Amino acid sequence: MPDGITIGPLKIYFYGIIIMVGVLAAVWVAIKEAERRELDSENVWDIVPWLLILGIVGARLWHVFTPSQSMGVGPEYYFAHPLEILNTRNGGLGIPGAVIGGLLALLIYTKRKGLNFLTWADIIVPGLALAQAVGRWGNFFNQELYGPPSSLPWAIYIDPAHRLAGYEEFSRFHPMFLYESIWNLFNFFLLMFLGRAKEDKLLPGDLLYIYLIVYPVGRFLLEFIRLDASYVGGVNVNQIIMACVAVFATWMLIFNHLRARRQIADGEMETAVETLETDSEDKNKEA
Repeated sequence: MPDGITIGPLKIYFYGIIIMVGVLAAVWVAIKEAERRELDSENVWDIVPWLLILGIVGARLWHVFTPSQSMGVGPEYYFAHPLEILNTRNGGLGIPGAVIGGLLALLIYTKRKGLNFLTWADIIVPGLALAQAVGRWGNFFNQELYGPPSSLPWAIYIDPAHRLAGYEEFSRFHPMFLYESIWNLFNFFLLMFLGRAKEDKLLPGDLLYIYLIVYPVGRFLLEFIRLDASYVGGVNVNQIIMACVAVFATWMLIFNHLRARRQIADGEMETAVETLETDSEDKNKEA
């Protein structure tokens, strides 16, 4: 299967093309979301370079510290060969790291511009989920991110050169990239639906927390069938981190609403006290 197109001395990889399509789709969704909220959509274009730069840095560092088994190297290899950290020609980008880097970039940008981080995170995350759904198809052309051997109708053929050690005799495998793409697409539609149907009940940060629940849950489950999972000290580090993120985001979502209810209750109490004080003063005057 071809992995790109060659134009003279230049080769353009399908993986890169698909990633850029995903980025553009995310930008378009974020612009529409900003406009719907009557916020300045120009901020989206200003944010994008920050997101891309720190997103790529985060994605690479995630791989360096949690490389998959198929890469044949561990973190100690990169510590001994630091220049290899910059070499991404053979793959090595982790989506969780890209998300972390992107959120850090958004935090820095909103702080410098005096914008609300949680509001803009809610604007960004639906498009992020869509970009992930699109970007996963790059794994199809690279013939990577597949699961165990399978005879199901949707199983995909993997060339011998891309088969993992111990699976050379098999030719068709679970398209794990497809499963994750579908899950991310579900996440996208869920966030878009909630952002509109439940707009009056949502608080700033709710969509961010929901994204940080749904995506990690899907990733956690898919790690069970991943053939080249990242193990550190005998533990699937991606799976453990995804579980922790989902639990933390669930708590933050609950805490977000508990705090809002407490603030409303405190506000109502203050209003009631002020009313009682006013009534008392009026009665004293009448007396």
